[in-house]
Amino acid sequence: MQTPTELRNKLRSIDHRSYPAYKELKGQYDFGDYTLSIDHVQGDPFASPSRLSVWVKKEKAGFPKEFYDTAVKRITLQDHLTRLFGRWAAGGSFQAKGSGKSGLLSISRCGQQVLERTALRVREGEVILRFEAGFPANGRTINARELEKMLFDILPDCVRKSLYYARIDQNKLKQAICLCEDQQYIRQNLSGLGLCAFIADGSILPRESGVSQKPMKGAVAFKSPDSLKVTLSLPNKGEVTGMGIPKGITLFVGGGYHGKSTILQALQNGVYNHIAGDGRELVITDHSAFKLRAEDGRSITGVDISPFIKNLPNKKDTVRFSTEDASGSTSQAANLMEALESGSTLILIDEDTSATNFMVRDQLMSQVITQGEEPITPFISRVRGMYEDLGVSSIIVAGSSGAYFHVADTIIQMKEYVPVDITKKAKQAAADYSDGAKEEGFPDFCAKRIPKPDMALKREERIKIKVIGTSELSLSKERVELRYLEQLEDQEQTMALAYLLKYAQIKLMDGRKDLKQIGDLLENQLDQKGLESLFERGEVSAQLARPRKQEIMACVNRYRRLEM
Repeated sequence: MQTPTELRNKLRSIDHRSYPAYKELKGQYDFGDYTLSIDHVQGDPFASPSRLSVWVKKEKAGFPKEFYDTAVKRITLQDHLTRLFGRWAAGGSFQAKGSGKSGLLSISRCGQQVLERTALRVREGEVILRFEAGFPANGRTINARELEKMLFDILPDCVRKSLYYARIDQNKLKQAICLCEDQQYIRQNLSGLGLCAFIADGSILPRESGVSQKPMKGAVAFKSPDSLKVTLSLPNKGEVTGMGIPKGITLFVGGGYHGKSTILQALQNGVYNHIAGDGRELVITDHSAFKLRAEDGRSITGVDISPFIKNLPNKKDTVRFSTEDASGSTSQAANLMEALESGSTLILIDEDTSATNFMVRDQLMSQVITQGEEPITPFISRVRGMYEDLGVSSIIVAGSSGAYFHVADTIIQMKEYVPVDITKKAKQAAADYSDGAKEEGFPDFCAKRIPKPDMALKREERIKIKVIGTSELSLSKERVELRYLEQLEDQEQTMALAYLLKYAQIKLMDGRKDLKQIGDLLENQLDQKGLESLFERGEVSAQLARPRKQEIMACVNRYRRLEM
């Protein structure tokens, strides 16, 4: 361990030298209150910023144990401190001058969700912070005086104002932890209450815009219909009233622009905890909920889609169905079967993003095209069996077809963003019409798929990883399309998926474990050791956020070099 004086002397010795001399600074320095580690130095002032970390000992950080003695508290504490440091770093960023990224100080940009990240980790009271800094230069000549200002003036101020319990707003931290505790309490108790989701009265569901997740100003506050109203007693907030969506089959209907898709979007994001002021803080959904949709063109490897599609005219096997270019119906069937494989017990569907022939088949079409001529058994014929035989609920948004009135347990009309329970009215209207659908039990299906290891990937010495937002990642130049995984919320989740896919391919796929086992092993590893365990040696990436098991397995399934 080196001293700050040694760091200062090094800086002065390399001043005005060529930029690569900055690499001499790598190492750890004891600043008394914390340890600064310079982990990676950028190649030039225009390259990706240098990577640094700060380690604050438990005694110096001073956070009470009751603020991190459970997973939900620890993750909330980490999220809160990341946001605090980010705000102070933004104020100190570019105060040091120079070319390119000179003077930059940055850390993960947290959105409305509270996610576990590698940017900051609280481990038995110790705080480990990972961030980026642009080492200053004039052209490509070192400006050590400006870096000295960053490391000895700006950074210490940011650290002390955000990572020390005595220096932060303790009440705001406690409020953040209490809120996430309440959110997690609801989520953990949904099933025991016979519910798959809950929306608190007063929630603001509409968003500010298509590119903003902040609540819309002046939006209609949510109010539950009396028939679905439940009151929950939360550990911190006390009694909260709202709409409980029961297990089974729930249908949301209504005219265009009345809030159907908005409520579904709120529910699909309700798998995460949210920060105060989000408007959807107490919109809580079963953590395993999966947003199902058609996905034309995706690759499918060895999935049993026979419960929905069989007897194809080309004699293609649908028990172990594979294709490089799926249709709308085959992709949606595969997505559903893969969701069941990942352990989802709630399926969310919007008819606007579904394949029509997968969702429903009306009576007239059934009369013209007989059952023997149609290879597709629509979802409407399986949705009841899926709940009764597998315990998997469905929440469906429909605006143009009333076919699901026959099978739904609960029917809610969205009317100017206000939910109205119309179950009785809709059932009476449906009694006068035959939907032509034959409800069937959910048939047996092949649940085990055993992937082969990608030997070409195993042989590569250096596997390059790249991500584009939440829509795509590449692993050694092999692109994986993720744009239709609508519950991915952060680019850092995409980055984590790339590392998880790499880890699964190199470490877990051995021709013996099935995909469900691999998903469970990854989930257990993240629970016990965190995202840092994906890095066996060398530095940990500061830009990872934890995805759910549903997205992990969906990513594996979309890897085009996957073989069974």
